[in-house]
Amino acid sequence: MSFKARLLTCLLALGILPSAMADTAARAAPPYPSAQTPKAVDLGALQELSASESISVTVAMRLSDVDGAESLLASLNTPGNPQYHQFLTAEQFVARFAPSKSDVAKVVAALSKSGLTVTQTTATTLRATGTPAAMERAFAVSLHSYSVPAHGALAGYTYHAPLSRATVPAEISSLVAGVVGLDSRPSLRPLSTHAALKQVSNPKAGSSSTLSPFGSLTVTDFANLYDVGPLYERGVTGRGRTLGIMSLANFTPSDVFAYWSSLGLKVDPNRLKIVYVDGGPGAISDAGGSLETTLDIEQSGGIAPGAKIIAYLAPNTNQAFVDVFATAIDANQTDTLSISWGEWEWFENLENAPVTDPSSGKTVSTLEAVHELLVRAAIQGQSVFTAQGDGGAYEANNDLGCYGPYSASQPDSCSLTLSVGYPGSDPAITAAGGTTLPGLQQYCLNSDCTQIYNVTIPHQRVWGWDYLTGFCSAIGLTPIECGIFPGGGGGGVSVAFLQPWYQWGTSGVQLSQRGQVFQATPDIVAADEIATGYYALPAFFPGRNVPDVSLNADPETGYVVFYTSSVTGYSEQPYWGGTSFVAPQLNGVSALYGQLHGRLGLLNPLLYFAQYQRRAAPLNPIAYGDNWFYSGRNGYSPAVGLGTLDVANFAEFLSNPF
Repeated sequence: MSFKARLLTCLLALGILPSAMADTAARAAPPYPSAQTPKAVDLGALQELSASESISVTVAMRLSDVDGAESLLASLNTPGNPQYHQFLTAEQFVARFAPSKSDVAKVVAALSKSGLTVTQTTATTLRATGTPAAMERAFAVSLHSYSVPAHGALAGYTYHAPLSRATVPAEISSLVAGVVGLDSRPSLRPLSTHAALKQVSNPKAGSSSTLSPFGSLTVTDFANLYDVGPLYERGVTGRGRTLGIMSLANFTPSDVFAYWSSLGLKVDPNRLKIVYVDGGPGAISDAGGSLETTLDIEQSGGIAPGAKIIAYLAPNTNQAFVDVFATAIDANQTDTLSISWGEWEWFENLENAPVTDPSSGKTVSTLEAVHELLVRAAIQGQSVFTAQGDGGAYEANNDLGCYGPYSASQPDSCSLTLSVGYPGSDPAITAAGGTTLPGLQQYCLNSDCTQIYNVTIPHQRVWGWDYLTGFCSAIGLTPIECGIFPGGGGGGVSVAFLQPWYQWGTSGVQLSQRGQVFQATPDIVAADEIATGYYALPAFFPGRNVPDVSLNADPETGYVVFYTSSVTGYSEQPYWGGTSFVAPQLNGVSALYGQLHGRLGLLNPLLYFAQYQRRAAPLNPIAYGDNWFYSGRNGYSPAVGLGTLDVANFAEFLSNPF
């Protein structure tokens, strides 16, 4: 019996694999959306097709004192404030900020009038269940069923969605932050990326003989690159801390244990717990993003081998996206959390997921619902991290697979639009950006590889694949044809969230650019089910700048993932990267800090405060490279944030941040 098979048998015997895994394994996960996803076919009214079949939505209720919660978040997470790090327990938060029992009762009563059954799932969320007809009565909407055809090797799937924006019942509109689930299609993308171009095998990365070759880096290499060693030498492994992974795809637990074992890491065989949210994400699936979940756990758990891990796994829907945050934050069992799934922030407004408050006319949506959950996490002292995206400065184009220019007469065209990813654009989460490591990269100029093209990166730089344009030109391809545009670390200026207090006065923080218009032909709009093909983004908007901090994310200088493919079985897959690696790496690093300092809450104020420290620099600015628009600099830049983290120096800074 192989090591992998023996380990799986051991995990089953120890109860690490929950019995619910058998149930989720029986269900196939739909593919996450991509540029190749075909246009959905409207099958007709949902109540005619599935009149008696129950569906559900999540109703996120507003905090009882949103302004007070935002103010407390700032006080608890600002160094020097008298309330600094005096975090609330989950029970204290609920007593102070959760919706009152009478307000919950009002929402339950209002929705029950339409025939929905409503139950409270967390302190701030409700689940409303009923027939399609009851759901349509409750939210004044018409629901249709849609079918996405099979394409390539990917199976087809069905979902339901409203024909227009729904409306919250007037008597409860002031109490509701969001209603999600009326649109059940998979909408979020894993933010991991494979190398665009195949390299000649390199004997070593850069000039260091201590690192594995590019494409085969591990958490051990991460420790060498970013100065984790001094903490390990002190016995800091994350002992006594629990980190959480939130993801929208399943994984094979034996993969992550095999990864840690291959590196000689001594881990507790009972360290991993799996919590399935909304029934879980279904079977292991390459097309559904299972590699994402696998690498998240391998990276975070490998950096903090002494920490316990809870994996919160949910289906890929907007409803489950809210529910996975709500479940993890309401339970308050993890000190740190990360998620590496997202999309362009404005998709949340262009899609039919938001509903309209008839009193104020304000749109309430996933953004508002998740933001209030993140506020709660920060008040409870939980640190939350997310990948900022891998589309450089053009996240919308990367999501759509459409790179401009727009022409009304050209099918499948869209405008090139500066745009950033969500949830990283939310100011209550730490957004992770990406860099490229220095060293030699080599590419074949002909089929037998007798001619080599050398690319030398002299300094760690912003990850933007424009450094490969010379090679692409040499083989007669444009950056788009070559597959390198707009690949790079996500970064820019949000047009959905205002600049937070911790970025005020930071040199390098920018306003949104003028002249940014999202425009797409009907084919592009229909394929992504976007409500409109035109939107002018606000110019000079004082928005949240992303990312906050970066680490190596370029797949060309990237990592190996131990992964059991749903198609080809188990292998050790090289040349993976993306900001998906950085978010769980920061999660693991924060678990190390937690062993020394306890919970840290929202890390962003500390990061921005640390940039002014001159002793043992906790941050290393990245002054080279760009993400196809924004450039690195000595200081903050929307290309790479505050730079990279020196893990040991930042730990020292945390001991005395004042």
